[in-house]
Order: sequence, then structure tokens, then C-alpha cells
Amino acid sequence: MKTRSHHAAAFTLIEIMMVVAILGLALTMGFPSFVRALRKEGMGKAERDLVLACQEARRAAIMNNQRTDLVIRPLDRTISVPGGFGPEVIPLDVQIDIMGVNFIQMEKAEEARVHFFPGGTSDEFTIVLHSADGAYRKISLDTVTALVRIDNIQ
Repeated sequence: MKTRSHHAAAFTLIEIMMVVAILGLALTMGFPSFVRALRKEGMGKAERDLVLACQEARRAAIMNNQRTDLVIRPLDRTISVPGGFGPEVIPLDVQIDIMGVNFIQMEKAEEARVHFFPGGTSDEFTIVLHSADGAYRKISLDTVTALVRIDNIQ
């Protein structure tokens, strides 16, 4: 009579250790990239929020046939369009270096208002943002079309 041996299928300790080692290696290699992506998120969020706020203010001015304001409060670090957008907070790792409305410096003002008009035009507006990782962005408006322009500054 033949006897059958029943072996339970399982992982050995060596196989489990190898999997853990490979996972540890993959995480160690990917961690610096993950940290860099998180740092860039601050500038990316500030940039997106500012562009969306400008687009909303332009759209509202044209659609409602009335002047609409983009309100920036540098001391509170907020961006809003009353009745349409925000307020959104500028991330803490992003600083406002320069902000001008109609060629008046406003980065230390309590509140700055950029006017968007029904004809699709706007006030002159320029802001320079600086992130903790050394990235600079200049965001400005074309006064004739009220469209946003973004420039990387080195």
C-alpha cells in the first residue's frame, strides 16, 4: 500500500524575507521622488488656484455684464472671487515676493483687488511666487484680453 504525504503549501521564511527586502528597496528608492513631488505640490496648487480664480473672474464679468473682482489678501494668504470662487489658501511653503495691481506694489497690503471688466479686459496685474524649493513663477494678466500668462523665473 502506498502512502501519500500531504504537504501544506506555504511560504518559507526565506521567501517572505526576500519579498520584504524587495519592498523595502523599492520604497527606499521611491521616497526621494515622493518628497520632491510633495514640495512641488505647494507651488502647483498656488498656481492652479490663481489661474482658476482669474478665469472665474473673467468669465463672471463677461457673462454677468458687470465688473468682477479678484480679491487677494496677502497677509491672510487667500485668493477669492466673491460669489464665485474660494477663498483658497496659498500653501505655507509658497511666498508672495512681488504683487502689483495697476503698477502699485500690494504684496504687503491687507487686500488687493484686480478688476475684470465685461468687455473681457482687466487691470494690470503681476504676482511673483517663490516656493521653499527655490522655484519662482511670475503670473500676470494681459490687460487687453484678461488672459493669464505664467513664466518660470530662474
